Amino acid sequence: MSQHDDAARLRHMIDYAREAVQMCEGCVREDLDRDRMLNLSLVRLIEIVGEAASRVSEALQLAHPEVPWRKIAGTRNRLVHGYDDVNFDILWNTIQDDLPPLIDQLQTIINAK
Repeated sequence: MSQHDDAARLRHMIDYAREAVQMCEGCVREDLDRDRMLNLSLVRLIEIVGEAASRVSEALQLAHPEVPWRKIAGTRNRLVHGYDDVNFDILWNTIQDDLPPLIDQLQTIINAK
């Protein structure tokens, strides 16, 4: 995989993670229970972040062990394969607590290139 492909994957991760964070602005956790379109949208955005992470080259992943690549891809796998048992508490916490620092980490990687 070329550096260009890695850069595109990192940008995808940032863009979709930001979109998920922005969708939650002004929301509370209970909105996921009430708003089907919101919860479906957020699940899909996190799936895309995980899919992009799984496609980042091994070389880049090894160069940046501070990014939890396997965990991100694993989250995607749990959402896709456990579609009928999504824990909205975990989804909410992922978006609120994990995505903002991930966005910063990925932006630092891109800026260093």
